[in-house]
Amino acid sequence: MLLRRPALAVTALATSLVLACASSGTSTAPAKPRTLTMTERIQQYAPFRLTTDLSALSEGERRALPHLIEAAEHMDAIFWMEAHGDRDALLAEAPDATTRRYLQLNYGPWDRLADNRPFLVGVGPKPAGAAFYPAGVTKAEIEAHLLGHREDREAFESAYTLVRRDARGGLVAVPYHEAFAEHVEAAAAALERAADVVEPESLQSYLRLRAEALRTDEYRASDMAWLDMKDNRLDVVIGPIETYEDRLYGRKAAHEAYVLVKDVEWSERLARYTEFLPALQAALPVDEAYRSETPGTDSDLNAYDVVYYAGDCNAGSKTIAINLPNDEEVQLAKGTRRLQLKNAMRAKFDAILTPIADVLIAEDQRQHVTFDAFFGNTMFHEVAHGLGIKNTLDGRVTVREALQEHASALEEGKADILGLFMVARLFEQGEIPEGEVMDNYVTFLAGIFRSVRFGASSAHGRANMIRFNFFEQRGAFTRDPRTGTYRVERVPFERAVSALTRRILTIQGDGDRAAAARLVDELGRVGPGLQADLDRLADAGIPVDIVFEQGPAVLGL
Repeated sequence: MLLRRPALAVTALATSLVLACASSGTSTAPAKPRTLTMTERIQQYAPFRLTTDLSALSEGERRALPHLIEAAEHMDAIFWMEAHGDRDALLAEAPDATTRRYLQLNYGPWDRLADNRPFLVGVGPKPAGAAFYPAGVTKAEIEAHLLGHREDREAFESAYTLVRRDARGGLVAVPYHEAFAEHVEAAAAALERAADVVEPESLQSYLRLRAEALRTDEYRASDMAWLDMKDNRLDVVIGPIETYEDRLYGRKAAHEAYVLVKDVEWSERLARYTEFLPALQAALPVDEAYRSETPGTDSDLNAYDVVYYAGDCNAGSKTIAINLPNDEEVQLAKGTRRLQLKNAMRAKFDAILTPIADVLIAEDQRQHVTFDAFFGNTMFHEVAHGLGIKNTLDGRVTVREALQEHASALEEGKADILGLFMVARLFEQGEIPEGEVMDNYVTFLAGIFRSVRFGASSAHGRANMIRFNFFEQRGAFTRDPRTGTYRVERVPFERAVSALTRRILTIQGDGDRAAAARLVDELGRVGPGLQADLDRLADAGIPVDIVFEQGPAVLGL
């Protein structure tokens, strides 16, 4: 039986809007909010067709694609239940087609580009725990239950359970494979049908193991099988994966799927970089204790074109790179796979990053904003997830468990800043043959403006706010008041990279949730000056993100 959160009452919905996409200001003054019409909200997303050259796929792989897309569609349906509740009831009561479309883009009535503020009259704030927990539940109630029912702790803290109320109003954990049984079984069967027609044995094995994982919520064997796949051109990432949607504890994994086709030529260019991980870990600018773990070296780094997004990764701002699995034990034992989503990345560079640079980057530094640097920064961000520390120094818990709701923002901030550290080191060693390090620095600064616009509801958005404010305090860039453009100051920039690296890795290693909260509270905000510059981007009609035209018809299947 599917467990559903009751739909919000939207019978009397109107199209009038609440506060739009400005976040709260700094401690000195609030940023001025902008009010957008529903049409303007839709226009924040630039449309992009998800296609690729399928000629390199075998006949069996092409036959498998519709089955993989079918499985992905079930992840989409499950994510609706995790993010909001009853999708069909909400969409049916939308007052017009434009509002209905914006509900679909956000997987609910809360604007993911405006700090999850409701955009419909009569809708309250989004619950911190989304629909993973009962409406109105608090941490205090959950902790009180666990004090009296210690045997429930493992199930309640699992990434793969919903917390629900029983018939007496008490709390109970329900495994995903039971809560979403109908969609889980349909998705698993679709994966098995795909396995029946593809040729590579490693892909067949992974698809069958992933189908079993969906049915049991036991993912480690399929994660290991996914890491062992090296030569397949067709790929799928599917299941409950990231925990961004759970802002109550940061524990519950949300369902999503990507259907992917490998770009062999670009992948060959990238493969060599994973061998540098151990040396880069040893060189981190932090005390030895915070770099004592050895990253797995059985990692690979490849480029893909995405042909289908579903669920969590398709909500609001779109993912352009993947670093998985998230299981810390698997990472330490075998490493991870880093997937660069080249077609989606190119879409964001052309439609968003280049226009942003034309408005906010000093004219004589704009030549440093390049696609190769954007691709490289994104790639090394994903590689950098494997650096640093996964378990607290006292060995009691993982960093993710220790930092709870702040873990995602700190981890994304770590990956961004260590990615820059890696770029600088590899340029120094002559291991990056093209471009220059200033390309990566200036492109990185332009990228902050791009990601800050995602708002505080996004872990990536919060991470970029922290970095912007930290860099501003350290003089890493300057702003020309005459032109309103920003310039990278190389030496202070590099010092700021090292300083922020030390601060984040120390907080993670210490498992210091209070320090993480202070960092997010002090720096994870958009002040009025930055908000005014972000408003200039909106006035220039520059999209905030992209939205996909996708599916079998788009692919010609």
